[in-house]
Amino acid sequence: MTIPFDNVDKESLEKPKKLDIKSLKRFMLFMGPVSSLFDLIVFLSLWFVFFVRDVAHFQTIWFTYSIVSNLVGMHIIRTAKLPFIQSNAHKAVYISSILLIAVGILVPFTPLGNAIGLVPIAGKYIWLIFGVTFLYCIIASFAKKIYIKKYKEWI
Repeated sequence: MTIPFDNVDKESLEKPKKLDIKSLKRFMLFMGPVSSLFDLIVFLSLWFVFFVRDVAHFQTIWFTYSIVSNLVGMHIIRTAKLPFIQSNAHKAVYISSILLIAVGILVPFTPLGNAIGLVPIAGKYIWLIFGVTFLYCIIASFAKKIYIKKYKEWI
């Protein structure tokens, strides 16, 4: 709900871009596999490294990872610039992102989490979630540079 308050890069205001389905499709086909690769890394790590076989634990870790990675990923794709350094979102966007990440981590430890089938998870999984998300940020930022260089645009 805070995205409408977001700051827009000056370049986007000076030269607004029309919605182009071809560009959107190209973006999805380029960046989608990058995101999917990190989903696969989490899935394979849970299965083959941590041997998580309990459905409730697997789903809870996935629930938390999805929230964290999608909120952080939003900051990566919202600008053609380097997020957090060259381009900053509105404070409300940052605050809501942090609050929602906290909720995603804490809900499994609450009666609400229990009511929807989530279970408390160990700290090592929180480290996995943030570690993979951090790696995603680095790789997605490089992919973004390659995309911009190749197609001379960002969404």
